[in-house]
Amino acid sequence: MRIALVAETFADGREVMVSGPSGLLATGEPRQRPKFEPSRRRLTWKTGAEAHLFSAEDADGLRGYQFDTAWADELAKWPVGQDTWSNLQMGLRLGDDPRQMVTTTPRPTPLLKEVMGRASTVLTRASTYENRANLAEAFFEQIASIYEGTALGRQELLGELIEGRQGALWTWSMVEAVRVDDAPALSRIVVAVDPPVTSHEGSDTCGIVVVGLGCGESPAAYVLEDASVQGLTPLGWAGKVASIYHRWQADRVVVEVNQGGDLVTDVLHTADRQIPIRAVRATRGKILRAEPVAALYEQKRVRHAGTFPELEDQMTSFTGVPGEGSPDHLDALVWALTDLLLSGQAPPVIRSL
Repeated sequence: MRIALVAETFADGREVMVSGPSGLLATGEPRQRPKFEPSRRRLTWKTGAEAHLFSAEDADGLRGYQFDTAWADELAKWPVGQDTWSNLQMGLRLGDDPRQMVTTTPRPTPLLKEVMGRASTVLTRASTYENRANLAEAFFEQIASIYEGTALGRQELLGELIEGRQGALWTWSMVEAVRVDDAPALSRIVVAVDPPVTSHEGSDTCGIVVVGLGCGESPAAYVLEDASVQGLTPLGWAGKVASIYHRWQADRVVVEVNQGGDLVTDVLHTADRQIPIRAVRATRGKILRAEPVAALYEQKRVRHAGTFPELEDQMTSFTGVPGEGSPDHLDALVWALTDLLLSGQAPPVIRSL
C-alpha cells in the first residue's frame, strides 16, 4: 500500500497528521505503529505499507508519485487547492479501487463544495461537542460558549458548511481574508456607537465598535473590539462607551444621533464630559452607507484583529432588504470606518498597542 499524506504545510503534516495526539504515531496498537523518517518525510509499516508527506503549498511536489490511498487534511485551507488536488488525483492510479479521505473544517471554498457534491463522496460530520471527553472543559465554558448560535460557531464547532447569504455585501471568504492576529502601531482610534432608541430588555443592541487606523501612506483600518451591549439604560451604555474610550486611549467617539439628537451627546457627556464626540446623522439608507465600506474590504484596506462573531454574522447576512432586523454592530462598524477612511482626518498621533 502506498499512501499520500497531504497537509497545508509540511510542518502541519508532521505535527498533526504524524506526531500529533491523534497522529499516525499515536493511534492503533503500539506494535503496529509505523516508523517515521523525518528526512525522507516517509512512514513505513512492518506490513510493507509506505506513506509520504506532501505540502499543499507545493502542488508540483506530487508529480511523479503514485498511490492507492490518500489522506488530505484541512482541504479548505489549502493555498493552491485546485492545483494540489488535481495533481493528487493524477497520482491515485494504483490498485483496483484507489481511495482517499478528506478531513477539514468546512469553509465554502469552490474546491470543497465540488468534492462534497460528487456522487462518489461519502460525507460524515462530527461536532466539537462529540469530542468533549478529550477536550478541556474550560474550552467549552470560556471559548465555545462565545460562538454558540453564531454562523462561525456552526462552522467551527458543529462542522456545518456556511454559505454566504444571497445578496449580502460581505461573504465569509472576504472576512477570513482580512483576519490577522494583532494590530500594528496605530495613528488614530475611534469608538463608534449606534445607540438604541429604548432601554428595556427587548431593545435593540447598542452597537459599540472600536477601530484603529494604521500608519503609513496607505494605512489599513483594524477592527479591534466589538463591545456591543443590549438591555442597558442610556447611562449604562454611555458609561460603557466612556470606559472603552479610556481603555483604548481613543481619539474620539463617533455616535449616530438620528434617533436621539442632542440627547445622545448629552448622555455621553453625562458619563464623561471630557470625551470628544463627533455626532453623525444618517442621510442615506443603510445599504448605501454600507456599500463603500464593503468596498474597503474588497480592497484589503480593513483588517480584523481577532474574531468578532456577532459582528461578522451581521456583515455576512446584511442585504439591506427591509424587515431583516437592525444590524447594530454593523452600523457602528460602518460609522467607524467611514470616519477613519472615507472622510477627512485630523493630524495623526503615533501610538502602539
